[in-house]
Amino acid sequence: MKTVIDEFADIKIMRFEVPGWDALSLRQKEYAFHLSEAAKAGRDITWDQYCKWNLPVRHAVETIFDKYPGDRTCPWFEEFTVYAKRLFFSSGFHHHYAETKFFPACPKEYFRSLMEASGCLDEHLLEVIYSPDICPVRRSVSSEGDIVALSSVNFYDGVTREEVEAFYASIEDPDDPRPISTGLNSKVVKENGAIREETWKSGGLYGQAIDRICSELVKAAACADSDLQKKALEVLVEYYRTGDLRLWDEFNILWVQDTSGMVDFINGFMEDYDDPLGRKATWEGYVNFKDVETSRRTEILSSNAQWFEDHSPVDPRFRKPVVKGVSAKVINAVTLGGASYPTTPIGINLPNADWIRSEHGSKSVTIANVTHAYDRAALEAPRSALEEFAFDKEEVEQYRLHGDFASEIHTDLHECLGHGSGQLLPGVSMTALGEYQSTLEEARADLFALYYIADPKMVELGIMPEGDAWKSEYSSYIRSGIFVQFSRLELGRKNTESHMQNRKLIAEWCYEKGRGNNVIERKIRDGKTYFIVNDFVALRGLFADLLGEIQRIKSEGDYEAGKALVDTYAVNIDPELHKEARERYLALGLKPYGGFVNPEIVPVAECGKVVDYKILPSEDFLDQQLQYGKKYRTL
Repeated sequence: MKTVIDEFADIKIMRFEVPGWDALSLRQKEYAFHLSEAAKAGRDITWDQYCKWNLPVRHAVETIFDKYPGDRTCPWFEEFTVYAKRLFFSSGFHHHYAETKFFPACPKEYFRSLMEASGCLDEHLLEVIYSPDICPVRRSVSSEGDIVALSSVNFYDGVTREEVEAFYASIEDPDDPRPISTGLNSKVVKENGAIREETWKSGGLYGQAIDRICSELVKAAACADSDLQKKALEVLVEYYRTGDLRLWDEFNILWVQDTSGMVDFINGFMEDYDDPLGRKATWEGYVNFKDVETSRRTEILSSNAQWFEDHSPVDPRFRKPVVKGVSAKVINAVTLGGASYPTTPIGINLPNADWIRSEHGSKSVTIANVTHAYDRAALEAPRSALEEFAFDKEEVEQYRLHGDFASEIHTDLHECLGHGSGQLLPGVSMTALGEYQSTLEEARADLFALYYIADPKMVELGIMPEGDAWKSEYSSYIRSGIFVQFSRLELGRKNTESHMQNRKLIAEWCYEKGRGNNVIERKIRDGKTYFIVNDFVALRGLFADLLGEIQRIKSEGDYEAGKALVDTYAVNIDPELHKEARERYLALGLKPYGGFVNPEIVPVAECGKVVDYKILPSEDFLDQQLQYGKKYRTL
């Protein structure tokens, strides 16, 4: 079965297999089915959070596909279809990674004719779609001015950054040892000169979608594997109904404690990457189950978490004296939802509240079937980015021997231990680093992984083989972070996405600091640029130094030092390198971004009773999006 099922613009669409599904019990499958419905029921929330115009634009596009009576084979309609696919892929009209607005390639007059013939003509909406001045960026960066006013995300209405920060400063208690994640599930608005929050809850913002989520979570609770699972779901439902963030914390504590269940899930307002201030969370859903065999390596890591913490190359003041409740496993995804659909991370570590991590631990997962789908897609591609950007055959062979495995171990370390490592000093707020929090946190976890993947302890634990397998990850990380990853961005753009910023920060900082000893060398051959690691041991030392500094910044809440690191190393791209990376990558005919269709979970009934749930692969990305638009439309 072919992995890549569609390609358009800079995107490839893949499907993932779900190995092990048939080994689940009927009760576990039913549990996963209702959790999956809950994960899909919140789809419209994420669309609306990304920009207030996203849903009206999507509804117009859906209406055209449903009702347009004209020719659907002409070139302009094909361009309209590409725009629609891009819209569905990004959950709105901003590029999912670059966060800049994209536009239809078909003329505005043609789009107007489509709307008019389909009975959904709206001149202002047409202007929203085509104007470069309306909502030009999803999330702004600090160097451009007021990042709240300049961002298109729908977390704020009529307020400035200064007003938002003053509002939260007036209601937060900096001395609370267990602070709630204030503002995580709300929108800040100004009305008649007064600033207030509108909460995302039943009876509040997104109430209809949240009620539908709750309905499925109640059904899931009825077939939970344990009383702990059932209790966690009951608390989650009550949180959705009230919007009370103390209940959100209570749910996360219960969720972290559930380590024995085969089927697991994520559902809620989770990550704050999309908020320019790093406070509001985008809604997402995720359903998965444990890959028992592969989870053995993550269980080894989690059981040795204290050793890794004690030997971390950071100031002892910033280490946790006692690491609690680190739970790690390898999973197979079943359903992606919200901010995790159709693009998904390959590893997850939650919850995000530092005090919950410190007192109760965290859950870390590496997503096996998604990772394997990416690997299969690379094998299906006719040409290789590795061969284009690696300096010589030795580097290529090193990666082919060890690269995929080393990358998986990097993800394990990043998610299982990196995010859960370290501690804040007393009195330091979780939001002290503001808009730089996400980038610096990802850098901290990556540096932890990069440092430890080369440690002899990994061989001792039986996770890494003896020898130089780890070097493939070092070469690949530097090559991508400093150069190759910018093939994804349009020329002239700044680097704004947190994960890309993290990789650039690490690679460029190490390149600069190691320049005197030629740790990383920039070479030109036949007019092409290459970045080569000459001294792997010295590079590991640089990773340790930067980890120590970023951990200090986080532990002390040193906003200015964090800002200086990100602004200096993570944002601005060398225009010549950018141009070269783009040209060389595009010449390969590859798509730099990937996303997925969900498999369908289909109940099997006999004599009116469900006796099984089957997993069926989805064949068409656009068809799935249009079906979801009809089935899960709530706002």
